[in-house]
Amino acid sequence: MRLLVIEDNRQLVANLFDYFEARGHVLDVAPDGITGLHLAVCQPYDAIILDWMLPRMEGPEVLRRLRAEHASEVPVIMLTARDELPDKITGFRAGADDYLTKPFALPELEVRLEALLLRARGRNPRRRLQVADLVLDLATLEAQRGGQVLHLYPACRKLLEVLMRASPGAVTRQQLEFALWGDDLPDGDLLRSHVYELRRSVDGPFAQKLVHTLPRVGYRLAAADPAPEADHGR
Repeated sequence: MRLLVIEDNRQLVANLFDYFEARGHVLDVAPDGITGLHLAVCQPYDAIILDWMLPRMEGPEVLRRLRAEHASEVPVIMLTARDELPDKITGFRAGADDYLTKPFALPELEVRLEALLLRARGRNPRRRLQVADLVLDLATLEAQRGGQVLHLYPACRKLLEVLMRASPGAVTRQQLEFALWGDDLPDGDLLRSHVYELRRSVDGPFAQKLVHTLPRVGYRLAAADPAPEADHGR
């Protein structure tokens, strides 16, 4: 499993790393909610371990934004000392798949994560996204169109994943910028450059164009463009 741990308790994080890495799992850690949301949006994880009480953004808000704004279906288990029923209801309504109260046994957490992964694989056993003849394998991160492998930079691959998850809906510039950089935006319009590279790889050799610009809104990836496009670099 590749796990994201969003937790500010250093001792708990150390215990999680010792336990899960010894069993061959790979872990990333975020010490606050905003960093955790950024990693969850930008990197592929099998599951997320999310604390409730976090600096900068609390766990339920991280989860709400992950589900509502980024359409992520990654399994999430919430860790918290809150064991009252109203708190559990709040966690599940925010989008949690499971809820584990502190203190807990690490083997129980592992078993719960395994159960979440089995259910998730049942929802999407092939772990791939497809729009028209464009396919993105979420396990290998390989993109193909018409059977032809597309060579994408990491930033372009992330943009492609976000657009494909939302397809045929629109994704705003702000959502794409957050997916790439979180709240630490670079100087200049780097998004425009990345979209240009993505469009060149995905659409360049093909007659049917899939990446569409929505002026003053953002972009969409779909087999049909609903409106005339403006500047193709934006």
